[in-house]
Amino acid sequence: MQKVSANDRIRIATIGVGGMGSGDTRTALQIPGVELVAVADLYDGRLQHAKEVWGNISTTRDYREILARPDVDAVIIATPDHWHAKITTDALAAGKDVYCEKPMVQKINQGKTVIDAQKKSGNILQIGSQYASSLLFQKARELMKAGAIGELNMVEAYLDRNTAIGAWQYSIPPDASPETVDWDRYLGSAPKRPFDPLRFFRWRNYQDYGTGTAGDLFVHLLTGLHVVTDSIGPTRVYSCGGTRFWNDGRDVPDVMLAVMDYPKTAAHPAFTLSLRVNLASGGSRENFGFRFVGTEGVMATGFTSVTVMKVPRETEPGFTIDTFPESVQQEFLKKYRAEYPVKHPNPDSLRGISETKYNAPNTAHLEHHRNFYNAVRSRKPFFEDGVFGFRAAGPALLTNTSTFEGRVCHWNPETMTAS
Repeated sequence: MQKVSANDRIRIATIGVGGMGSGDTRTALQIPGVELVAVADLYDGRLQHAKEVWGNISTTRDYREILARPDVDAVIIATPDHWHAKITTDALAAGKDVYCEKPMVQKINQGKTVIDAQKKSGNILQIGSQYASSLLFQKARELMKAGAIGELNMVEAYLDRNTAIGAWQYSIPPDASPETVDWDRYLGSAPKRPFDPLRFFRWRNYQDYGTGTAGDLFVHLLTGLHVVTDSIGPTRVYSCGGTRFWNDGRDVPDVMLAVMDYPKTAAHPAFTLSLRVNLASGGSRENFGFRFVGTEGVMATGFTSVTVMKVPRETEPGFTIDTFPESVQQEFLKKYRAEYPVKHPNPDSLRGISETKYNAPNTAHLEHHRNFYNAVRSRKPFFEDGVFGFRAAGPALLTNTSTFEGRVCHWNPETMTAS
């Protein structure tokens, strides 16, 4: 298909215009030259709403009609997770550039298929995990590479929520019915069952259609981590969790904790990662951040700031000689002070812990879409392609395997295979 030039308009279509799809579309339309021509969704109400918001656009229940349109240059895929791989591969085969919401795939065995489809098509594929484009994470990466905290040895990452919507209790429209919802098409490869509006509108709560906290939130955290550290992934994954508060019929945890081992590479030393998601948090509405712990300090990130706390290293090993005989203590101290003379205070030593804070705007969504449409124009892919996307999704999905099967999982970040 004819690709857009730097001066052409980019004509897009959105497949799935629920909360994320609508948000992605609104953000995309902030980019100069981007024009919406069509949307697809399986709930008639969302198709009607799309026309109310965006005017004279085409609407359909069948995404294949969109892929057949010659006037569509790129598509946004924001469907439930169990449709991501299928629609992405179909869109790439149809010659479309693709912005696919994270996680890139619902199941690990779909990852290579999507990567191969991208390579075969030669089209742009960008995964919608926006921390890859965050100015804040770019700053944290710069600080990490500059040795701001010395040698990295541990990372803590967390995302806690204290709201019903944050726990995926999305609203159910009163007109939801088999007449207004294309239930059979929605099920796709999922197990067949009678129409259930909860499973359609609150799909994140069910393993048949979503990926739980792993695919919704751990992927975000892993994306940010991989950007900051230049890592390609862990080698060992262990996770546990359960439903602690939202006993609403869901079959995925609302609290999950995970631990991952990252091997030494040319980009970074070996380190251990701890992940936490708590959708039953009794704290603030949403709590998000990282703590990168190094040999010379700690770097902490939130939504809009990066703080580096430098901690002077102990230059002496110290001693524990109180239980030695007096004569042995004196002999020890004589040798010790010969190697470590008493230091007198100076301005630097009195200064102790230092803290430096960097602020950045919370514009990651806009930056991420800007990077996608720049790639569509230039034909130079942004780095969060199928490989990067799968290297975040794969380990995240393994936390589900570990939790549900109660075992340690192994991941080869080079070959992107699990065991």
